Formats: sequence, C-alpha cells, structure tokens
Amino acid sequence: MEEISAASTSYSGHCSSSSCVERQPRYQFGLEQTPASGGGGRPSSSDDQPLRPPRGRDSDSGLTAPFLPRGLEDSYFGDKSSYAENISAVSLTSPSNRGLNISLVRKTPLSSSRTGCRNWTPFTGYSVTSSSGVSIHNVASVIVAVIEGRGLARGEVGMASIDLKNPEVVLSQFADNTTYAKVITKLRILTPLEIIMSNTACDAGNATKLFSLITENFKNVTFTTVQRKYFNETKGLEYIEQLCTPEFSTVLMEVQSKYYCLAAVAAVLKYVEFIQNSVYAPKSLKISFHGSEQTAMIDSTSALNLELITNNRNPRNGHTLLGVLNYTKTPGGSRRLRSNILEPLIDADTINIRLDSIQELLQDEELFFGLQSVISRFLDTEQLLSVLVQIPKQNTVNASESKITNLIYLKHTLELVEPLKDALKNYKTPLLKAYYSSLEDNRFGIILEKIKTIINDDTRYTKGCLNMRTQKCYAVKPNINEYLDIARRTYTEIVDDIAGMITQLAEKYNLPLKTSFSSARGFFIQMSADCAAIHNGQLPSEFTKITKMRNVYSFTSPDLMKMNERCQESLREIYHMTYLIVCKLLSEIYEHIHCLYKLSDTVSMLDMLQSFAHACTLSDYVRPEFTDTLAIKQGWHPVLEKISFEKPISNNTYITEGSNFVIITGPNMSGKSTYLKQIALSQIMAQIGSFVPAEYSSFRIAEQIFTRIGMDDDIETNSSTFMREMKEIAYIIQNANDRSLIIIDELGRGTSTEEGIGICYAVCESLLNLKAFTLFATHFLELCQIDVLYPNVENTYFEVQHVRSSSGIREKIAYTYILSKGHTEEKNYGLKAAEISSLPPSIVQDAKEIITLIARQMLKRQRTSPETLKQRAMYHLANRLVQTARNSRLDPGSLRIYLKGLKKKYETDCLASEQVPTEDQQ
Repeated sequence: MEEISAASTSYSGHCSSSSCVERQPRYQFGLEQTPASGGGGRPSSSDDQPLRPPRGRDSDSGLTAPFLPRGLEDSYFGDKSSYAENISAVSLTSPSNRGLNISLVRKTPLSSSRTGCRNWTPFTGYSVTSSSGVSIHNVASVIVAVIEGRGLARGEVGMASIDLKNPEVVLSQFADNTTYAKVITKLRILTPLEIIMSNTACDAGNATKLFSLITENFKNVTFTTVQRKYFNETKGLEYIEQLCTPEFSTVLMEVQSKYYCLAAVAAVLKYVEFIQNSVYAPKSLKISFHGSEQTAMIDSTSALNLELITNNRNPRNGHTLLGVLNYTKTPGGSRRLRSNILEPLIDADTINIRLDSIQELLQDEELFFGLQSVISRFLDTEQLLSVLVQIPKQNTVNASESKITNLIYLKHTLELVEPLKDALKNYKTPLLKAYYSSLEDNRFGIILEKIKTIINDDTRYTKGCLNMRTQKCYAVKPNINEYLDIARRTYTEIVDDIAGMITQLAEKYNLPLKTSFSSARGFFIQMSADCAAIHNGQLPSEFTKITKMRNVYSFTSPDLMKMNERCQESLREIYHMTYLIVCKLLSEIYEHIHCLYKLSDTVSMLDMLQSFAHACTLSDYVRPEFTDTLAIKQGWHPVLEKISFEKPISNNTYITEGSNFVIITGPNMSGKSTYLKQIALSQIMAQIGSFVPAEYSSFRIAEQIFTRIGMDDDIETNSSTFMREMKEIAYIIQNANDRSLIIIDELGRGTSTEEGIGICYAVCESLLNLKAFTLFATHFLELCQIDVLYPNVENTYFEVQHVRSSSGIREKIAYTYILSKGHTEEKNYGLKAAEISSLPPSIVQDAKEIITLIARQMLKRQRTSPETLKQRAMYHLANRLVQTARNSRLDPGSLRIYLKGLKKKYETDCLASEQVPTEDQQ
C-alpha cells in the first residue's frame, strides 16, 4: 500500500471568536421540511412578500428591560472544560505539535491503496452515495468509527456511529468471522458519510483485512484515520456518563465491559467536535447499544439483488420495496422505514403489536386521516433536536441565526403535541395507547410555556425566506430588551425606505417595477420583459447586475445595494441580541428538552405505521401470521403490481421443516426469478410489521436472508461470472443457519454443464443438512433427481403452453406464470427461445441435431425403488402429523376428517410404491 499522507491537528486551548479565525462546521444540513405540511416545502429563492413587519411586535412604550450582557451566554454554554476530557476547540497547527493526528484517505477506483490528503477548507452540502442505495432524503450524514481487537481478540469489532442530523449515538460490539459480513452489512445500512479507523489498521504495507474489505466495499465514502490513542475506552465511558440523557442512562450497564465500542465512541465524538466546531451539551444525547441479535441480517448483496432500497436499472425510480411502502409524511418516518426494511424484526410479539396497530388504523377511516394530517405537519424532529443540543464554539452570525430559527421550529413542533394527542386518544391497541401516554409528559407544556414567555405567540414556521426572516427578526416579544426594540425599528425603517425608493424609481422612469427578495441577493427589483415602456429594449443606465429569466428582468441599483448593506448590518445586530436572549431561554429549558426524544420516536413510528396502512388501502394485502411454516396462498410480487397495468399472476407457496428445500424449474422467462424475489420481499414485509400481498400468509421468522441472483462479472474485483457465483455461495454456506431463508437463482452456469451440475448437487447436499428454508431455481433438470435421496426436497415448475402460429408452421411458447408440483417436462426450451430471437434458422436447426445426438449418449434415467417411495411416504406423513400437532386450530370433528385424509393419502402412496418394478423386474 502506498504511503498515506496525513494532516496533523491538535487539540488546543479554548478558542473564542475574538482570538481565532472564524471556522464553520464542515458539514451543514438544512432542516428537512415536510412536503405536505401547512406552509411546508422549501423556501422559494425569490419572494413577493409584504415588507412590513407583523403588527404588534414592537411598541414604542416601556422599553425598559436592560440589555443582556455578553456574559449571559455562559449560563447556556456552561463550563465547557468540566466534562469529557476538558472539551475545547480544535485548531489547525503545525505538524510538530502534539495532538490528533488525522490521516485522510482517498480512494482510487481499482486499487486498495489510498493516497492523498483532503483539503481542510470547510464546505457545505457534502453528499455521498454508498452502494447500498440512496435513501429518501439522500444526503449521507452518519459518521462511523470502527475498531477491531488485536491478537487473540481479532474478529471482535466495536462500532460507534452518530448521525449529524439526529443526536443519537449507536454502539455495537460483536464477534465476526473472517469475511466480516456483519461489519459490512451494518455499514451498508448506515450509509456513512465518513468512516474513522485507527492509523494502525492501515500502516503502509501492513493494512488489516478489515480495513481492506471496508475500503473495497465503500469506494465513495471518505476515510479518516486517527491515532490509536484516541480510541480510548476510559474516555468513551466518560463521554457516555457526561453526555447521555438520563432517560437512556441504563446503556452504561450494557457497555461497561464492551471495551471496543467504548473506544470507538471516544474517537467518533472527539472527531465530530473537531470537524463541526461545536460540542454537545451535557446530558443531551440519546446513546443506545445495538447487538447483532435483535434484527434479521440481510447482507448488502441480497439487499441489492432484491432491490429493497435502490432499483438496479434506474436508481432514481421508486420501483423498489421502499418505493412500494413509502407513504411517510416526515423525514424521520422515511428513515425509520428504510432502516426497518434493511433490518427486519425477529421478535414475533413486537411484530404482532405493530400489526394490531395497523389493523386498527384501517378500521376507522376518519381517525386514520386525522392522524395522517397531524403527522404531515411535523418538521424533521430528529434533526431539530440534533441542532439544539450542539453548542457552537464560536458565536458567528450563522450560528446565531440558526439557533433562532430552530427555536421557532421547536415552538412549531411543540404546538403539534396536543393535536397529535387528540388524534390518538380514541385508539385502543397497546402500541397506539403507549404513544398517547408518552405525549402526556408535562415537560412538553413546560417548555412551550417558557418559550411563550419570551417568543411572540404568532411567531411560527412559515414558507418563504423573507417571511421566515421577518419571523426571526420579531420572534422575541417587545419590551424584553430596549436595544433590540430600537434595532428592529431601524430595520423596519430601512425596509420602508427600500420600498419607497423602488416606488420612486418606478415613477421616475415610468416602469412597472416590483420589489423582490432572495436570500442570496437581498432586496432587488423585478420587471416583466414585455413592458412596452422600455426604450429600444434598453433599461436605464442606473440599473446594474441585470439578468433575464423566463421573460422577467431582475436587477438592482447602487443605492439599493447600499440599502441592502445597511439592512444586513441591522439584521446582524438583531440576530446577535436575539441570540443572547434565546441562549438564556435554552439554558432554562435544557433540563426538560429530552422529552423531544420521546416525541421524535413517536412521530417517526406513527408515520411508518400510517404508511403501512396507506399501502394496504391501495392493494388487497392481508395480515400475516407467524408459525413454523412458510405458507402463502395466492401471493404476488408487490413491486410488479405497482408497475403493471394489471394485477400479477398469483401463486401458492408451502415450505415446512419436513419439506424445506424447493427446486424450481421452467423455461427462460417463465417467472422463476420474479417468484423467488416475491417470496423474499413478502418475508421482509411480514417481519417489519406490514401486511403482505396475498390472500393468506404464514411465515417462520427468518434470522438471516440470503440470495444468490444474477450472472454478472465484476471488473472492480477482477471476478469472472463463475468466480462471483462461487464467492456468493461460499458466503451463504459459511453463514447460514437453521433459521435462514435462502434464495438461489441459478448456480454453476458460468462453467461447463458437467461441472455446474456437480457443484449444484454438492451445494444442495450441504444446504440440506440445515433446516433453513431454501428455494433453488435451476435449468439443470438432472438436479430434480435429488428428491430420490432426500425426502425433504420438493420439485416445482412453471407451466408453459405450446401454441401454433396462425400459419401452423411454427410453434410458440405461451407463459402461464403458474407454479405446479413436479419438474418441467419441457426439453430444449432454450432453443425455443432462440427461435423467437433473430438467430438464423440454420444455426437453430444444427443445434437441434447436435442436442439429439448428445441425448442418445446420456445414461438412462435413474429409477426409483419401491423402498425409497415407501420411506418417502412415511416421512411426509410424520411431518404432516408434527405440523398438525404444533399449529392446528381445527375443531375435533374437522381434525378427525383431516387425519383420515392423511391416512388415505399415505395408503395410496404405499400402494403406488408396490407397483413400481424392482431392478430384477426391469
């Protein structure tokens, strides 16, 4: 590996705005707004809005409140040096200084070596897309620290992640094997913006296997290496003790002996403080520990094969499982839905509680739409909370404006708590009642009352940058600070002067000038280009910076530019004084603000549940049951239904522990791949708590879902089609267990027929040793004979019909897409597909003759002995009886009839086995 460049930085003393160069956070995210909210949506770049402030904001009487001194902000900031290893600002220094040695790793497309040093200039809007797909709100915002044990502890991995949009730290520690499947899968789900590792993991020429695998799998993600001393479990524990909100403090008991995740959290929090130039307020973070046993594992290859999040042909369209189920109204709801799809639940009780809630939502249309309406008015509560708990290290204009804006957003959010309670009060299911109870927390009212003592009642979140600017200017009530009131009157006068000046210009030149505003330009002038008053198509020379867009001229004048500068100066004063008041207010409400974690969780979960219910109203989905059987009656593909003009052909599925291996055959394009994906998608839908596309469905909880689909080579890893097949099937064999669902669509097609059949047979025998539910689609008809040796193998096939053309000369295949028991009797269906294509008829005819010759030379078909058939009949009878004992809900009379039917079927099978000739009789 080539030598990695490093940029050295150090933790220095406290950095104040007066003594340091102003440094902006590296990553900045605008608060995501709810499209459907009242007045929601992104502010327009230009607004035709009233220039006067709202009435009643400033009164001329009684401006007696004293100006808040600059030292007041300390009551909000607290003692920054009193926790988490004396939190301080970080400044760039010379490499000779001691400190946080950070190496920044850039990746080249086809090499594991990483060179280069990222420019430290702060920037905004950084976006990265991981190969696991793009989320609904697709700007990556998660920073992850990963560390692996050394020596005997190699394979023990600790991870800590923090979302810059959501103040939650998630810790994980688990043992992984040499493929590091769990690490890669967890990182895929997180879609990280940046990954931090110890510099010892990528020493030149001695990189660890984990580092190499991560860099290979995440080529579009920024890598940063820091000195290993910052992966310090003692500091990590201190961080948790000092930053974790009391409601989640039990996490300390879970992680006290988990040294690797503690080391990772120390590194990630220290790093985030540095790059964002801010610290987290004490007792402000939600910190949780997630083991690897709480959810089902879907590896990244399977997520791509099944198109759970991203469509493989066109990543921009919504033809995915996420697209089918996503009717969420808030960014938090869509993030939760995405997370659940990639990590389905494995606890049947929790899933059924969700299903109960969806069922109740579907029973009362009026209550459902009432709840949906309230949820749609919420902003991104998680991101709002993230911004509120961060304390800037420098008091910049942007920091001031951001805090004021977010206090307005907080007021807007808290005012929705009561409407949300009203929408939930009539629901009866335990989950919805629990969320209603969580909203009865009196801290919501306490915070709102404190806000209303300082903030005007009519201050609210509004659409449009000028309207929002007005809301921020006049957010604080009059008579709180006399200097603020004076500054606001000055601002009002400047705005009035701007309006008057533009009116005078319109009269002077006899032009229909209009005052406009944008956040980038401030106030400017607009006019229709069709105006007949324009002389020779030329505007007066007094106007500058003239642009034309969609038949509208936009321009300004020197006097207007000066007025804009005065306006900005006045705004800075207003924002600074408002910020000090807001800081004082926040310091008073900080002890109560943690109830917003409850609210954030409630809103996102309710949003996901209503999204599931909404999806049910658009199709005939059914509530799934959970047993030890996978039984689907007339199920169909949910994504295919969305993109088709008519409902897809439905099919039955029945897999039990006694018949847990299903071989599927059929011609090309008969529906095998679609059917396999349909089963996996239905399984995932059931385990996230959604209804499923079927008339009836029962599922066994799957702890792992594996797929091997597709026949593409991979130039980036220098893998041929066959080598890629082998890597994927080896991964499945190494990691599958008795509670897995395994989908294999074609295997051994990248090599010769004999070798392909041999490999398939050996893989099948290996998987047959497990109780995993396996569906195996193949064109190797020889594989169907494996049911002779293994009674838990079921053969199925997709039926086709042969139709003569109108001339009666050529025969065509008509696909029914119907699954039947047995194996296909179709021969040479590849040639039939070739006939339909543009392949020359002479070549097709030659191929037929060659195939006939080869078929004559093949060994005669293996015959089944009477003993084997009788043993098979006994095996199936025993399994049916076990299934009945475990899951039957029949009344005694119906049960007696069913058992008689089983007995008759067994006797019929035994009689049939006796009629099969033995080898001596053949």
